[in-house]
Amino acid sequence: QVQLQESGPGLVKPSQTLSLTCTVSGGSITTNYYYWSWIRQPPGKGLEWMGAIAYSGSTYYSPSLKSRTSISRDTSKNQFTLQLSSVTPEDTAVYYCAREPVGSVDYWGQGTQVTVSS
Repeated sequence: QVQLQESGPGLVKPSQTLSLTCTVSGGSITTNYYYWSWIRQPPGKGLEWMGAIAYSGSTYYSPSLKSRTSISRDTSKNQFTLQLSSVTPEDTAVYYCAREPVGSVDYWGQGTQVTVSS
């Protein structure tokens, strides 16, 4: 059973960088052919796929967020990390990490609320 757990600050000030870590247990983030994703849901809106890091270490980003997003990993800790720069209140959302076999999500983290406010 794969488990994912998000961690990071719940409050970030505007213009700062949001940083979240996803710790994975029950499976390796280097296992072929899984992708490890970040997905968010702003209040009252739908899910937004932000980006992913593949089993190979390759990264993929949503075009709308690419200029502000970076996803990296620490294979020794079986973790992957999201950094979103220059945040605004519009980045307030519940942030999820997830595992994606190609085209779908089969495991989700529980989600973590991040509020952008001064």
